Amino acid sequence: MIRLFVPGDLRAGGRLALERSQAHYLIDVMRLGEGAEVAVFNGREGEWRTRLARSSKADWTLVPAAQSRPQTASPDVELLIALIRRSRLETVVEKAAELGARRVRLVISERTNPARVNVDRLTAIATEAAEQTGRMDVPEIVFPQTLSGILQTWPAERRLMFCDEAGDAPMAVQALSDCPPAGPWAILIGPEGGFSAAERSRIRATPCALPVGLGPRILRADTAAICALALWQAQLGDWRGT
Repeated sequence: MIRLFVPGDLRAGGRLALERSQAHYLIDVMRLGEGAEVAVFNGREGEWRTRLARSSKADWTLVPAAQSRPQTASPDVELLIALIRRSRLETVVEKAAELGARRVRLVISERTNPARVNVDRLTAIATEAAEQTGRMDVPEIVFPQTLSGILQTWPAERRLMFCDEAGDAPMAVQALSDCPPAGPWAILIGPEGGFSAAERSRIRATPCALPVGLGPRILRADTAAICALALWQAQLGDWRGT
């Protein structure tokens, strides 16, 4: 069944207005007609079965019928990634949504080019990925912030998995296997040129930081982000099956 994210409240018998792009997708692309079933979610009230209804000659709405799945929360892990080229950043956001990250925070480091970032487009990419994967929420995309500013206000309760390419950190699987599977986490990925020596020292000095390696090869930032999220999910997230 087709799934859509909708921001409005979900209640039986209500009416959900469709955005123009959503109506185009349902009517013109998927060729659905009046009465067709569509699954929707809003990140708060679970997933609902709805029926497509015409509200006027040109406008369509969705009418919620009943909840089909209760609301569940994604693992409390966020991805912090330094700004990289647009196409690679878009891939990272898409895969982070597929892999269950609750939030993607964009980072400006010494070796990143603080180019203009289209957060609305990244949010749309995350939304489409959430719709396709069956998750019950859409990851938040946080506007770029400087690394120093982020570390200055870092919450003490959130562990920070620092993917350090210097080669002197334990491998991620080994390091994560010693950590309890509870509490909020974050994963930090550097820019294509890596973090500076001063930045590495600052990150490692953060009390909750856990430096880890991602293998014997140097990975591109987008590959590193995907690998790190997968390793965290397998060790501490909802891939464990418990």
